[in-house]
Amino acid sequence: MLLTTAAGVTILLLAYTFMIRRKDLPEPVVAPPWQHLDSRKAAIYENLRDLQFEYRVGKLSDVDYQRTKTELQAELATVLAGIDTLKAAAAPSAAAKPVANTKAAPAVPAPPALHVCPHCKAKFPQALKFCGECGKPMGAQG
Repeated sequence: MLLTTAAGVTILLLAYTFMIRRKDLPEPVVAPPWQHLDSRKAAIYENLRDLQFEYRVGKLSDVDYQRTKTELQAELATVLAGIDTLKAAAAPSAAAKPVANTKAAPAVPAPPALHVCPHCKAKFPQALKFCGECGKPMGAQG
């Protein structure tokens, strides 16, 4: 009888010790849907920097460098478009926001036909956040 009671108490103590209640669980962290794309974007930028380094050191031929660089830039464009799409879908629409100030926006000057990197002087047909040659910020908004 004493052995049965001791075994029962032991089982109850173990069950209480290892029992997980819902209120004891931490709240799940909700990551934004574009977080995986942000990490992929960082990896592509790192790959572009490594590619440029290996080209400058002489490990890659001109043809291999240009082909790989073009492939990485195309993948980066796809990832950036995906990020913009997901962020636009998550943000409330501009039409739903009340207009507090009805003043006309100041005129924005037209961008030049070619966009030039202020660091390496590389030219691009569209405005970019980062230079495709040296990887430094170009100052484009967006």
